[in-house]
Order: sequence, then C-alpha cells, then structure tokens
Amino acid sequence: MNEGKKPQSIEEKQYLVRFNADTKSHLHVKNPEICLTDCPDKICTLFCPAEIYKWEDIRMHIGYEGCHECGSCRIGCPHENIDWVYPKGGHGILFRLG
Repeated sequence: MNEGKKPQSIEEKQYLVRFNADTKSHLHVKNPEICLTDCPDKICTLFCPAEIYKWEDIRMHIGYEGCHECGSCRIGCPHENIDWVYPKGGHGILFRLG
C-alpha cells in the first residue's frame, strides 16, 4: 500500500491538524500556587503531546489554541490541578484524513 513512502514523523503528522480556537480557554490551572510551590518538575510541560503548557518565570502559560483534546493533562497532573473540558461546539481540533 505505502510501498516506497517514508513514514511520517509525529511533527509532520501534527502539521496536518487544524484548529478552530474559541476566544476562551477550555483549560485552566485550578490553583496557580500549587504549580509554583508544590510542583518542581512542572510535569505537564513534559507529557502534553501538543506542548501547550509552558512555565514562564512564576506562572504557567497555556496555549489552549493548539490543544489536541487528548485529555492527558486531565489525568497526568500529579496534583489534579488542571481543569479540562471539551471546547464549546464548533471549536477545537479539526482532523484531516490523509
């Protein structure tokens, strides 16, 4: 079927994903103080496949517009400090086949 084709890297596959971002985030840090004081490894910056969590000085920045809606942050935060809900209808990730 795919004879002679080189397999795509995860980065190449993610490039095919499109988003219809809402103006309001569907992701929220419940208590920013927990990230600052109780989470030295900032593990959410490591396990999110879309890399939307970025630690900046003393706060967590969430680039929700590129969220893949996989829910890994909902289950991966060791402090259960991330509030994750699906984006409202018509918004969020748009998958393309191909």
